[in-house]
Amino acid sequence: MGEGTRKIIHVDMDAFYASVEGRDDPRLRGRPLAVAWGGKRSVVLTASYEARVYGVRSAMPLYRALERCPHLLVVEPRFDAYREVSAQVREIFRHYTPLVEPLSLDEAYLDVTAPLTGGPSATRIAGSIRAEIRAATGLTATAGVSVNKFLAKLASGRNKPDGLTVLLPAQADALLASLPTADFHGIGPATARKLAAHGVHTGADLRATPPEQLVAWFGRTGEHFARIARGQDDRPVEPGRAPVSIGAEETYADDLRTLGQVRAVLPGLARAVERRLVGANVVGRVVVLKLKFHDRTLLTRRVTLPQPVREAEVLARVASRLVSAELLSGRGVRLVGITVAGLGPPPPPQPTLFGEAWEQ
Repeated sequence: MGEGTRKIIHVDMDAFYASVEGRDDPRLRGRPLAVAWGGKRSVVLTASYEARVYGVRSAMPLYRALERCPHLLVVEPRFDAYREVSAQVREIFRHYTPLVEPLSLDEAYLDVTAPLTGGPSATRIAGSIRAEIRAATGLTATAGVSVNKFLAKLASGRNKPDGLTVLLPAQADALLASLPTADFHGIGPATARKLAAHGVHTGADLRATPPEQLVAWFGRTGEHFARIARGQDDRPVEPGRAPVSIGAEETYADDLRTLGQVRAVLPGLARAVERRLVGANVVGRVVVLKLKFHDRTLLTRRVTLPQPVREAEVLARVASRLVSAELLSGRGVRLVGITVAGLGPPPPPQPTLFGEAWEQ
C-alpha cells in the first residue's frame, strides 16, 4: 500500500457465539452446534462450522436446522459471556489504534493508517491482533486488510475461519468483476434477484450498468452499488459511534400486493431486529414501520411505547398494527422495514412482560 493510502482492517470472530460455547464446555467442541433460544419460532443465532457442513446457517429457523442436522446440539445464548469476550477483543484493538468502529459484538473495522504501535505494515498488525485474540480468549478471528472498508470486509470473507487476507486494489479489480452480485456486502438476496432480472449477475455486469440506471432501480442506494462494483468506498472508520436506531429491511423481487402478504414478512424482520438489539445490549421505545411502494413513494408510521422493548414477537405485533389495508390502498409494496429508536440500556428484569399489555 502506497504512501497516503488508507490502511483498513476488518476483524471478524469465527462463529463467535458457538465458539465461546465450545471453549467454555469441552463437550461441545468439534460437534455440530447451534446457538438459539428454544421454541418453534426460534432462529439460529450462530452455527459452528461443523453444523454448517449440513447447511445450518445463521438466521435459519431452528426447526429447519434440526431437519437438516437431526443430531444438532442446541444451546441458549449467554450474552453476558459474549459481551465479556467482546470487551477483551476491543481492548486489544485499542492497543493499536483509537480508530475502532464496532459493527457488532464479534466484528469491527480498524483504521491503522497511523497506528499507535506495531509498525507501518497493516498486514503485520492484523497478524498480531489475531495472535493476541487467541492468547487472551482462546478463540480465533479472521482478518481482511485493504484500502477501504468495503474491500477489507470482502477480504475477511475470503479465507474463513482463522484466516488473514490482504486485498490490494489491483487484485480487487479482477475479483470484483467475476464476483456474483449476491456476494457483494450490502446486496441482499432480493436485490440480487432483481439485478438478475435485469441481466446483472456479476460485478462486471454491475460496472457496465450506467449509474443513473441503478439509481432508477434502487434510488440513492444505486449510487453505492456503482461505487462498490469498482472497489470504491470513502466511508471513514467512525470510532465509538453509538447507534441512534437499529432496524432491518428487505426489498422484494415481486411487489407485496395484500395486507396479508405485508404482515407475513414482519416476523422475520422483527427477529432480525431483535438479534441486533440483543447484540448491542439495548432496548427501544419507538417502533417505526417503513414501506416503499412500487412507484418509489416512501411511507413511515411510528409509535412510542410506554416501556422499552426488543422482543421479536412484540415488535412484529406492533408493526402489524401500524399497517392497514387503507394505508396500502392497493399499491404494490417493494420494501418493508422495521426500525427501533429511542435506544437505551435494558432495564432490570421485571416480574411481568410488557408484551402482555399489547394483548388487550
